Amino acid sequence: MTWTVVISVMIGFFVKFFLSPPSAVVDWYLSKFALHPKLNSKDVSITINGKHLEEEEKIKFIDYFNEAAFLEEYWIFPGNEELFLHPDTNVSPFVIDVKRGKKQVNFLVYSYDDHVDVVKQYKNKVVSYSLRSNYLQKFTISTNTKSSAV
Repeated sequence: MTWTVVISVMIGFFVKFFLSPPSAVVDWYLSKFALHPKLNSKDVSITINGKHLEEEEKIKFIDYFNEAAFLEEYWIFPGNEELFLHPDTNVSPFVIDVKRGKKQVNFLVYSYDDHVDVVKQYKNKVVSYSLRSNYLQKFTISTNTKSSAV
Protein backbone atom coordinates (compact mmCIF):
# COMPACT_ATOMS: atom_id res chain seq x y z
CA MET A 1 0.00 0.00 0.00
CA THR A 2 2.81 2.43 0.90
CA TRP A 3 4.70 1.66 -2.29
CA THR A 4 1.59 2.28 -4.32
CA VAL A 5 1.25 5.78 -2.85
CA VAL A 6 4.96 6.55 -3.35
CA ILE A 7 4.93 5.39 -6.96
CA SER A 8 1.72 7.31 -7.75
CA VAL A 9 3.19 10.48 -6.17
CA MET A 10 6.36 10.06 -8.27
CA ILE A 11 4.31 9.60 -11.46
CA GLY A 12 2.20 12.64 -10.57
CA PHE A 13 5.35 14.69 -9.96
CA PHE A 14 6.78 13.57 -13.31
CA VAL A 15 3.60 14.49 -15.17
CA LYS A 16 3.33 17.83 -13.38
CA PHE A 17 6.98 18.80 -13.88
CA PHE A 18 7.65 17.63 -17.42
CA LEU A 19 4.27 18.12 -19.06
CA SER A 20 3.20 21.46 -17.62
CA PRO A 21 2.88 24.27 -20.24
CA PRO A 22 5.89 26.38 -19.20
CA SER A 23 8.18 23.37 -19.35
CA ALA A 24 11.12 23.46 -21.73
CA VAL A 25 10.40 19.83 -22.63
CA VAL A 26 6.90 20.74 -23.83
CA ASP A 27 8.24 23.70 -25.84
CA TRP A 28 10.84 21.48 -27.49
CA TYR A 29 8.27 18.78 -28.29
CA LEU A 30 5.73 21.23 -29.74
CA SER A 31 8.40 22.97 -31.84
CA LYS A 32 8.98 19.67 -33.66
CA PHE A 33 5.46 19.90 -35.11
CA ALA A 34 5.27 23.66 -35.70
CA LEU A 35 4.14 24.64 -39.19
CA HIS A 36 5.91 28.02 -39.01
CA PRO A 37 9.06 27.31 -36.98
CA LYS A 38 11.46 29.81 -35.48
CA LEU A 39 14.69 29.71 -37.47
CA ASN A 40 18.25 30.22 -36.27
CA SER A 41 20.50 32.23 -38.59
CA LYS A 42 23.40 29.82 -37.96
CA ASP A 43 21.51 26.89 -39.53
CA VAL A 44 20.19 28.84 -42.51
CA SER A 45 21.33 29.95 -45.94
CA ILE A 46 19.14 32.32 -47.98
CA THR A 47 19.30 32.92 -51.72
CA ILE A 48 17.28 34.91 -54.23
CA ASN A 49 17.86 34.43 -57.96
CA GLY A 50 20.97 32.39 -57.11
CA LYS A 51 22.53 35.21 -55.06
CA HIS A 52 23.27 34.57 -51.38
CA LEU A 53 22.20 37.18 -48.87
CA GLU A 54 24.96 38.82 -46.86
CA GLU A 55 25.19 38.03 -43.15
CA GLU A 56 23.48 41.24 -41.96
CA GLU A 57 20.65 40.89 -44.48
CA LYS A 58 20.26 37.22 -43.61
CA ILE A 59 19.94 37.98 -39.89
CA LYS A 60 17.34 40.71 -40.55
CA PHE A 61 15.38 38.47 -42.91
CA ILE A 62 15.33 35.61 -40.38
CA ASP A 63 14.22 37.99 -37.60
CA TYR A 64 11.39 39.27 -39.79
CA PHE A 65 10.46 35.69 -40.73
CA ASN A 66 10.38 34.61 -37.08
CA GLU A 67 8.22 37.60 -36.06
CA ALA A 68 5.71 37.17 -38.91
CA ALA A 69 2.09 36.45 -38.01
CA PHE A 70 0.62 33.19 -39.30
CA LEU A 71 -2.57 33.72 -41.35
CA GLU A 72 -3.70 30.42 -42.86
CA GLU A 73 -2.55 27.14 -44.36
CA TYR A 74 -3.12 26.20 -48.00
CA TRP A 75 -3.25 22.73 -49.47
CA ILE A 76 -1.08 22.05 -52.50
CA PHE A 77 0.34 18.98 -54.17
CA PRO A 78 4.07 18.35 -54.61
CA GLY A 79 5.29 19.73 -57.93
CA ASN A 80 2.74 22.59 -58.03
CA GLU A 81 4.72 25.02 -55.88
CA GLU A 82 5.36 27.48 -58.71
CA LEU A 83 1.85 27.29 -60.20
CA PHE A 84 0.04 27.73 -56.90
CA LEU A 85 1.29 31.17 -55.97
CA HIS A 86 -0.11 33.97 -58.12
CA PRO A 87 0.79 32.70 -61.61
CA ASP A 88 0.05 36.08 -63.21
CA THR A 89 2.88 37.85 -61.37
CA ASN A 90 6.57 37.32 -61.88
CA VAL A 91 7.83 37.10 -58.29
CA SER A 92 11.20 35.55 -57.46
CA PRO A 93 11.11 33.64 -54.19
CA PHE A 94 13.59 33.86 -51.36
CA VAL A 95 14.90 30.31 -50.90
CA ILE A 96 15.70 29.40 -47.30
CA ASP A 97 17.69 26.20 -46.82
CA VAL A 98 17.67 24.93 -43.24
CA LYS A 99 19.87 22.04 -42.17
CA ARG A 100 19.62 20.69 -38.64
CA GLY A 101 21.60 17.52 -38.22
CA LYS A 102 20.40 15.14 -40.91
CA LYS A 103 17.18 17.04 -41.59
CA GLN A 104 16.96 19.30 -44.64
CA VAL A 105 14.04 21.73 -44.91
CA ASN A 106 13.53 24.24 -47.74
CA PHE A 107 11.29 27.29 -47.61
CA LEU A 108 10.22 29.27 -50.67
CA VAL A 109 9.13 32.74 -49.53
CA TYR A 110 7.07 34.80 -51.99
CA SER A 111 6.53 38.43 -50.92
CA TYR A 112 3.52 40.41 -52.14
CA ASP A 113 2.05 43.78 -51.20
CA ASP A 114 -0.58 42.41 -48.84
CA HIS A 115 0.87 39.09 -47.58
CA VAL A 116 3.73 36.60 -47.78
CA ASP A 117 3.28 33.06 -49.12
CA VAL A 118 5.57 30.32 -47.83
CA VAL A 119 6.06 26.84 -49.28
CA LYS A 120 7.77 24.47 -46.85
CA GLN A 121 9.40 21.38 -48.38
CA TYR A 122 10.78 18.55 -46.27
CA LYS A 123 11.28 14.89 -47.09
CA ASN A 124 8.53 14.19 -49.64
CA LYS A 125 6.04 16.58 -48.07
CA VAL A 126 5.01 20.05 -49.21
CA VAL A 127 3.06 22.47 -47.04
CA SER A 128 2.04 25.99 -47.96
CA TYR A 129 0.85 28.82 -45.73
CA SER A 130 0.42 32.55 -45.66
CA LEU A 131 2.04 35.11 -43.34
CA ARG A 132 1.61 38.77 -42.55
CA SER A 133 4.75 40.81 -42.01
CA ASN A 134 5.16 44.41 -43.12
CA TYR A 135 8.94 44.04 -43.07
CA LEU A 136 9.02 40.84 -45.14
CA GLN A 137 6.51 42.26 -47.62
CA LYS A 138 8.80 45.22 -48.27
CA PHE A 139 12.19 43.52 -47.82
CA THR A 140 14.68 44.40 -50.54
CA ILE A 141 18.26 43.38 -51.14
CA SER A 142 20.72 46.21 -51.05
CA THR A 143 23.24 46.71 -53.79
CA ASN A 144 25.72 48.20 -51.34
CA THR A 145 27.09 46.64 -48.19
CA LYS A 146 24.19 48.10 -46.19
CA SER A 147 20.94 46.19 -46.02
CA SER A 148 17.60 47.82 -46.47
CA ALA A 149 14.09 47.15 -45.41
CA VAL A 150 11.66 49.87 -46.36
